[in-house]
Amino acid sequence: MRLQKFIAECGIASRRSAEKIIESGRVYVNGQLVDYMGFVVDEENDVVELDGRVIKPQVKKHYIMLNKPKNYVTTVSDDLGRPTVMNLVTDINARIYPVGRLDFDTTGLLIMTNDGDFANILTHPRHVVNKSYIARIDKPLDESQLERLRSGVELDGVMTAPAKAENIKRPQKGFEVKITIHEGRNRQVRRMLESVGVNVMSLKRISIGSLTLGNLPEGKWRRLSDAEIDKLRGKGK
Repeated sequence: MRLQKFIAECGIASRRSAEKIIESGRVYVNGQLVDYMGFVVDEENDVVELDGRVIKPQVKKHYIMLNKPKNYVTTVSDDLGRPTVMNLVTDINARIYPVGRLDFDTTGLLIMTNDGDFANILTHPRHVVNKSYIARIDKPLDESQLERLRSGVELDGVMTAPAKAENIKRPQKGFEVKITIHEGRNRQVRRMLESVGVNVMSLKRISIGSLTLGNLPEGKWRRLSDAEIDKLRGKGK
Protein backbone atom coordinates (compact mmCIF):
# COMPACT_ATOMS: atom_id res chain seq x y z
CA MET A 1 0.00 0.00 0.00
CA ARG A 2 1.36 3.44 -0.89
CA LEU A 3 2.28 5.52 2.14
CA GLN A 4 -0.24 8.30 1.46
CA LYS A 5 -3.06 5.74 1.24
CA PHE A 6 -1.87 4.12 4.47
CA ILE A 7 -2.04 7.50 6.25
CA ALA A 8 -5.53 8.07 4.87
CA GLU A 9 -6.61 4.62 6.06
CA CYS A 10 -5.42 5.60 9.52
CA GLY A 11 -8.01 8.39 9.51
CA ILE A 12 -5.39 11.13 9.68
CA ALA A 13 -6.34 13.03 6.54
CA SER A 14 -7.49 12.59 2.97
CA ARG A 15 -4.99 11.05 0.57
CA ARG A 16 -4.20 14.41 -1.03
CA SER A 17 -3.59 15.99 2.37
CA ALA A 18 -1.49 12.96 3.36
CA GLU A 19 0.84 13.71 0.45
CA LYS A 20 1.52 17.15 1.90
CA ILE A 21 2.13 15.61 5.33
CA ILE A 22 4.73 13.27 3.81
CA GLU A 23 6.47 16.05 1.90
CA SER A 24 6.70 18.14 5.08
CA GLY A 25 9.01 15.53 6.64
CA ARG A 26 6.70 14.37 9.43
CA VAL A 27 6.57 10.66 8.56
CA TYR A 28 9.01 7.89 9.44
CA VAL A 29 8.80 4.24 8.39
CA ASN A 30 10.81 1.77 10.47
CA GLY A 31 12.77 4.70 11.89
CA GLN A 32 13.68 6.20 8.51
CA LEU A 33 12.38 9.52 7.22
CA VAL A 34 10.17 9.22 4.12
CA ASP A 35 9.43 12.58 2.50
CA TYR A 36 8.73 11.60 -1.11
CA MET A 37 5.87 10.06 -3.05
CA GLY A 38 5.79 6.45 -4.21
CA PHE A 39 6.98 4.74 -1.02
CA VAL A 40 5.16 1.44 -0.47
CA VAL A 41 4.31 0.27 3.03
CA ASP A 42 3.83 -3.28 4.26
CA GLU A 43 0.84 -2.50 6.46
CA GLU A 44 1.24 -5.75 8.41
CA ASN A 45 4.92 -5.44 9.33
CA ASP A 46 6.16 -1.86 8.86
CA VAL A 47 6.06 0.66 11.72
CA VAL A 48 4.80 4.05 10.54
CA GLU A 49 5.19 7.12 12.74
CA LEU A 50 3.65 10.55 12.30
CA ASP A 51 5.08 13.30 14.47
CA GLY A 52 6.69 10.62 16.64
CA ARG A 53 3.47 8.65 17.17
CA VAL A 54 2.84 5.19 15.70
CA ILE A 55 -0.23 5.17 13.47
CA LYS A 56 -2.28 2.20 12.32
CA PRO A 57 -5.25 1.83 9.96
CA GLN A 58 -8.65 2.15 11.56
CA VAL A 59 -11.09 -0.70 11.14
CA LYS A 60 -14.49 0.93 11.50
CA LYS A 61 -15.28 3.62 8.96
CA HIS A 62 -17.52 6.59 9.76
CA TYR A 63 -19.46 8.70 7.29
CA ILE A 64 -21.46 11.67 8.50
CA MET A 65 -23.00 14.85 7.14
CA LEU A 66 -23.08 18.11 9.06
CA ASN A 67 -25.05 21.30 8.47
CA LYS A 68 -22.23 23.74 9.19
CA PRO A 69 -23.18 27.07 10.81
CA LYS A 70 -21.37 30.35 10.18
CA ASN A 71 -18.22 31.22 12.12
CA TYR A 72 -16.74 27.73 12.29
CA VAL A 73 -13.54 26.73 10.51
CA THR A 74 -13.52 23.52 8.51
CA THR A 75 -10.37 22.06 10.04
CA VAL A 76 -9.54 19.62 12.81
CA SER A 77 -7.84 22.39 14.83
CA ASP A 78 -7.19 26.12 14.47
CA ASP A 79 -4.07 28.07 15.44
CA LEU A 80 -6.18 31.18 16.11
CA GLY A 81 -8.42 29.41 18.59
CA ARG A 82 -11.56 29.74 16.49
CA PRO A 83 -14.26 27.07 16.88
CA THR A 84 -13.93 24.21 14.40
CA VAL A 85 -16.52 21.85 13.00
CA MET A 86 -15.03 19.16 15.24
CA ASN A 87 -16.73 20.94 18.19
CA LEU A 88 -20.10 20.09 16.64
CA VAL A 89 -19.55 16.34 16.24
CA THR A 90 -19.79 14.18 19.34
CA ASP A 91 -20.24 10.51 20.20
CA ILE A 92 -17.90 9.22 17.49
CA ASN A 93 -14.99 7.24 18.90
CA ALA A 94 -12.67 7.76 15.94
CA ARG A 95 -10.55 10.48 14.41
CA ILE A 96 -12.67 11.84 11.57
CA TYR A 97 -11.92 14.89 9.46
CA PRO A 98 -13.76 17.19 7.04
CA VAL A 99 -13.89 16.29 3.34
CA GLY A 100 -12.96 19.52 1.58
CA ARG A 101 -13.73 22.88 3.13
CA LEU A 102 -16.39 25.49 3.61
CA ASP A 103 -15.37 29.06 4.30
CA PHE A 104 -15.65 30.48 7.82
CA ASP A 105 -18.75 32.47 6.88
CA THR A 106 -20.34 29.83 4.58
CA THR A 107 -22.97 27.43 5.88
CA GLY A 108 -24.43 24.13 4.77
CA LEU A 109 -23.53 20.61 3.79
CA LEU A 110 -20.19 19.22 4.94
CA ILE A 111 -19.18 15.55 4.83
CA MET A 112 -16.82 14.14 7.46
CA THR A 113 -15.19 10.71 7.51
CA ASN A 114 -12.13 8.65 8.39
CA ASP A 115 -12.16 6.86 5.02
CA GLY A 116 -9.37 8.29 2.90
CA ASP A 117 -10.44 6.58 -0.32
CA PHE A 118 -13.97 7.92 0.08
CA ALA A 119 -12.64 11.43 0.72
CA ASN A 120 -10.45 11.15 -2.37
CA ILE A 121 -13.45 10.28 -4.57
CA LEU A 122 -15.24 13.42 -3.41
CA THR A 123 -12.31 15.83 -3.69
CA HIS A 124 -10.06 14.73 -6.55
CA PRO A 125 -10.71 16.78 -9.70
CA ARG A 126 -10.86 13.73 -11.96
CA HIS A 127 -14.05 12.52 -10.28
CA VAL A 128 -15.96 15.75 -11.16
CA VAL A 129 -18.30 15.78 -8.15
CA ASN A 130 -20.83 18.61 -8.45
CA LYS A 131 -21.49 20.89 -5.48
CA SER A 132 -24.51 23.21 -5.41
CA TYR A 133 -24.89 26.44 -3.44
CA ILE A 134 -27.57 29.01 -2.76
CA ALA A 135 -26.22 32.55 -2.61
CA ARG A 136 -28.21 35.54 -1.40
CA ILE A 137 -27.00 38.52 -3.40
CA ASP A 138 -27.58 42.27 -3.36
CA LYS A 139 -29.29 42.40 -6.77
CA PRO A 140 -30.58 39.89 -9.31
CA LEU A 141 -28.38 38.58 -12.08
CA ASP A 142 -29.40 39.40 -15.61
CA GLU A 143 -29.09 36.88 -18.43
CA SER A 144 -25.70 38.17 -19.57
CA GLN A 145 -24.27 37.72 -16.07
CA LEU A 146 -25.72 34.21 -15.84
CA GLU A 147 -24.19 33.35 -19.20
CA ARG A 148 -20.78 34.53 -18.05
CA LEU A 149 -20.99 32.16 -15.07
CA ARG A 150 -22.18 29.35 -17.33
CA SER A 151 -19.23 29.92 -19.66
CA GLY A 152 -16.64 30.29 -16.91
CA VAL A 153 -15.02 33.42 -15.50
CA GLU A 154 -11.39 34.36 -14.98
CA LEU A 155 -10.02 34.12 -11.43
CA ASP A 156 -6.33 34.82 -10.82
CA GLY A 157 -5.65 34.59 -14.53
CA VAL A 158 -7.24 31.15 -14.92
CA MET A 159 -10.71 30.41 -16.26
CA THR A 160 -13.09 28.48 -14.05
CA ALA A 161 -14.93 25.49 -15.45
CA PRO A 162 -18.44 26.30 -16.70
CA ALA A 163 -20.98 26.49 -13.88
CA LYS A 164 -24.70 25.93 -13.76
CA ALA A 165 -26.41 29.12 -12.61
CA GLU A 166 -30.01 30.26 -12.27
CA ASN A 167 -31.91 32.94 -10.38
CA ILE A 168 -34.27 31.72 -7.68
CA LYS A 169 -37.61 33.45 -7.31
CA ARG A 170 -38.42 33.59 -3.61
CA PRO A 171 -39.45 37.20 -2.88
CA GLN A 172 -39.42 36.71 0.88
CA LYS A 173 -35.73 35.68 0.71
CA GLY A 174 -34.48 38.61 -1.37
CA PHE A 175 -32.36 38.01 -4.45
CA GLU A 176 -30.91 34.49 -4.69
CA VAL A 177 -29.02 32.44 -7.22
CA LYS A 178 -28.32 28.69 -7.33
CA ILE A 179 -24.86 27.88 -8.64
CA THR A 180 -23.29 24.46 -9.21
CA ILE A 181 -19.55 23.88 -9.66
CA HIS A 182 -17.20 20.91 -9.42
CA GLU A 183 -13.96 22.75 -8.69
CA GLY A 184 -12.77 23.77 -5.24
CA ARG A 185 -10.73 26.95 -5.47
CA ASN A 186 -10.47 29.29 -2.51
CA ARG A 187 -13.77 31.15 -1.98
CA GLN A 188 -14.64 30.26 -5.54
CA VAL A 189 -18.40 30.82 -5.59
CA ARG A 190 -18.16 34.19 -3.85
CA ARG A 191 -15.40 35.33 -6.18
CA MET A 192 -17.23 34.14 -9.30
CA LEU A 193 -20.32 36.11 -8.32
CA GLU A 194 -18.28 39.17 -7.42
CA SER A 195 -16.57 38.95 -10.81
CA VAL A 196 -19.91 39.45 -12.57
CA GLY A 197 -20.82 42.44 -10.43
CA VAL A 198 -22.84 41.28 -7.42
CA ASN A 199 -22.07 41.09 -3.70
CA VAL A 200 -22.76 37.91 -1.75
CA MET A 201 -24.70 38.45 1.45
CA SER A 202 -24.77 34.79 2.48
CA LEU A 203 -23.76 31.45 0.97
CA LYS A 204 -25.02 27.95 1.74
CA ARG A 205 -24.00 24.60 0.22
CA ILE A 206 -27.06 22.46 -0.36
CA SER A 207 -25.68 19.37 -2.12
CA ILE A 208 -22.58 17.33 -2.86
CA GLY A 209 -23.05 14.89 -5.71
CA SER A 210 -26.21 12.92 -5.02
CA LEU A 211 -26.35 13.96 -1.37
CA THR A 212 -28.63 16.85 -0.38
CA LEU A 213 -28.77 18.78 2.87
CA GLY A 214 -32.52 18.31 3.25
CA ASN A 215 -34.04 19.33 6.56
CA LEU A 216 -30.99 18.70 8.74
CA PRO A 217 -30.95 21.56 11.30
CA GLU A 218 -28.00 23.93 11.34
CA GLY A 219 -25.26 22.75 13.68
CA LYS A 220 -26.55 19.15 13.68
CA TRP A 221 -25.17 16.02 12.04
CA ARG A 222 -26.28 12.54 11.08
CA ARG A 223 -24.72 9.37 9.72
CA LEU A 224 -24.98 8.62 6.02
CA SER A 225 -26.95 5.56 4.99
CA ASP A 226 -25.30 2.72 3.07
CA ALA A 227 -27.30 3.75 0.00
CA GLU A 228 -26.08 7.35 0.26
CA ILE A 229 -22.47 6.19 0.62
CA ASP A 230 -22.77 3.88 -2.39
CA LYS A 231 -24.23 6.66 -4.54
CA LEU A 232 -21.41 9.01 -3.59
CA ARG A 233 -18.92 6.28 -4.44
CA GLY A 234 -20.60 5.94 -7.84
CA LYS A 235 -21.97 2.48 -7.12
CA GLY A 236 -25.62 3.51 -6.91
CA LYS A 237 -28.01 5.29 -9.20
